[in-house]
Amino acid sequence: MITLSAQPFDAGDELKAFEARASGAGAIVSFTGLVRDRASDENVRILHLQAYSPMTERGIEQAAARAEARWPLTAIRILHRIGDMGPGEPIVFVATASAHRRDAFEAADFLMDYLKTEAVFWKKEVTDTGERWIEPRAEDYQDSARWALTGED
Repeated sequence: MITLSAQPFDAGDELKAFEARASGAGAIVSFTGLVRDRASDENVRILHLQAYSPMTERGIEQAAARAEARWPLTAIRILHRIGDMGPGEPIVFVATASAHRRDAFEAADFLMDYLKTEAVFWKKEVTDTGERWIEPRAEDYQDSARWALTGED
């Protein structure tokens, strides 16, 4: 299940609901990303995220389908915020379930790498000194590239 939402969410509630949906799985892995309170030496006041709907959702659905084709998953949950968020607020929740832990870990990692580098989002930080658009870092692209190096994707 994939959701883009302007509404805040509780990662604990999301995990509990996912666990109920994924009953019988041998492993559940979840990741919650939070808005950082600092960018370099500046205080972040707001993180603004825009999506290009329905293109953003289609891309995430395709990434989820690639994960399901690559690993034997029993369930996936991706929830991504859009709009304005403050420091410490959850921005993304990804959960995967499988019979075995390695599959669940790798699938969650793959999906986060997709969201970080390829998903159609525009991110802007508002700090004490102004605004700036955020691009993925070189390290993010390196992390994502490892999935192609295996020859399976």
